[in-house]
Amino acid sequence: MPPTRNDSEYEERRQQIIDGALDVFSTKGFEKATNADIAHAAGVRSAGLIYHYFNDKADLLRQVIEQRAPILRLLSHTDDLFQLPPRDALTRFATTFIAAIDNPLAVRLIRVLLGEAVRHSSVANIYNHIGPMRGFAFLTRYLEQQMDAGLMRRTDAGAAARCFLGPLITFMFTREVFVLPDSTTLSAETMVTTTVDLFLRGMAAEGVTL
Repeated sequence: MPPTRNDSEYEERRQQIIDGALDVFSTKGFEKATNADIAHAAGVRSAGLIYHYFNDKADLLRQVIEQRAPILRLLSHTDDLFQLPPRDALTRFATTFIAAIDNPLAVRLIRVLLGEAVRHSSVANIYNHIGPMRGFAFLTRYLEQQMDAGLMRRTDAGAAARCFLGPLITFMFTREVFVLPDSTTLSAETMVTTTVDLFLRGMAAEGVTL
């Protein structure tokens, strides 16, 4: 059934608020952002109207991040990923993970949230549950599955997941924060291919080529 006019208006206004919140969160941060700030940026006449579309400010932040982080959209379909062989699954995960740096506003938001997370445990908890914890949980389960199938050597899955994520996080930081000399020449594709290849070489079970 096609959306009614009211449905369309509801979603349009909801998206309007998300866009306004992204702008405010990426400049003021989560803690300092007020509903009045968000309403003004979104062009909404009343700050209280935000609660008609979102449960609270944390719910709004969750929606902002999920829209601007491709990896979270991917993690909404993990059943598909679990069916893929290691090289394909990890390549798709890594490619989507670092795609966030293609959006300057998303990068700015991540910078602000990381800074706040260091100072405020409440922000760290919200951000962790929205993104990092979900990504880490998927990787851990996926690697355990490959170990159980005899494709990867048995080791601590959590430690292995950290070893895979580490290079990707470093790549993002050394392109956007602590810029290294080769930041303009090292492509995301090369970084993904190298990370996946080195990781699988180290994790392949004896006699298995991944």
